[in-house]
Order: sequence, then C-alpha cells, then structure tokens
Amino acid sequence: MKIPHRASTLLLFFFGLMTNLALAAEDPIPTRFSLAASFGKTYSPNNDIDFVLATGAALFDYDRVWPHRAPESLRFKVEGSIGMTTAPRHRALVSVNMLALYFVDGLETHLLRPYVEAGIGLIYTDFQVDGQGLRLNFNPQAGLGMEIKSEDGPPWYAAIRLHHISNGELHDDNDGINAAVLQVGRFF
Repeated sequence: MKIPHRASTLLLFFFGLMTNLALAAEDPIPTRFSLAASFGKTYSPNNDIDFVLATGAALFDYDRVWPHRAPESLRFKVEGSIGMTTAPRHRALVSVNMLALYFVDGLETHLLRPYVEAGIGLIYTDFQVDGQGLRLNFNPQAGLGMEIKSEDGPPWYAAIRLHHISNGELHDDNDGINAAVLQVGRFF
C-alpha cells in the first residue's frame, strides 16, 4: 500500500512532536492530565448524526514543546478520544488531536479561568456520509472553554467546540461533516 505524500509528512510531524513532548517532562509549569466526556451533534451536511466520546488529554507548557518564546498563558494540548455514534446507528469513532490552548487570564475570576483553543488531528470513523471518500480524515476544531476551580481537588472544565471532518482532498470525494461538541472533564 502506497502512503500518500501528505500522510507520510503528517506521520513524520507526529513523530517529531512526540519526541518534543518527551523532552518537555522537565517543564517548570507542571504537565496536567485530564479525562472528559464529549457529546456532539452534526449540523452539516445534515443534523442526524449524534456521538459520544471519552477523551484523555495532556496539557503542556507551550514553549517547552515548541522551543520558542510563547505567552505565559499558552498551553499545548494532546488528546486521544474513543467513542461511537449514537444516531442514526452505532458506529465507532477514534481520534488523536493537538491543540493550542490560550487562557484568557484578564477574564479570570476566583472560580473560573476561561480559554480559547484550536487545533487539528486525525479521526477514524467507522461510517461514511455520501461523498466523504475516506474513513480516516483530518479533524480541525476550535472552541471556547473554562476551567472551574474546585475546593475539593483539581479543577473541572467545560468547553464548546466546532468540529470538522474531511480528508483534505486526499480523495476526489471530500464532503465534510461539521458538528458542535460539548466537552466536560476534570484534571487529575
């Protein structure tokens, strides 16, 4: 099986990224880990696909992963998700994503720490919509969220994301799927 040039470039990029993440272990801003549940609903090409995901994530100091100066409030998030569609039928979903997350500290309160995030990943869907072309696709997304501080342990968080699935023209058929996603999780 021949791997397309774009896919091999992406694989090399993820290998380099994982190497940098291993080097980021000595980070003065501690690396944090979280678990979350995500609930999504498509809005394009139709609104009949619902899905749920379980997501594990790691949040790193951005300039330790990408060796250049970055704002103090910028983080780098790597996450992996597994789940399934719940409507119109049960089908599997698996994804890996990387996102830049920026805390908007000017809006922070004693209880809430808002953030914006955006990134890209790869997603495998055990289904295809008409004109989708591939089951393995790119997964760009962007959202707004907030950490919710807790007196009895690590913070909770909630986010709303816009989520896109398409193959980036690796196949002639490249109709995308767009969804709104609600994510709720907790750091540990």
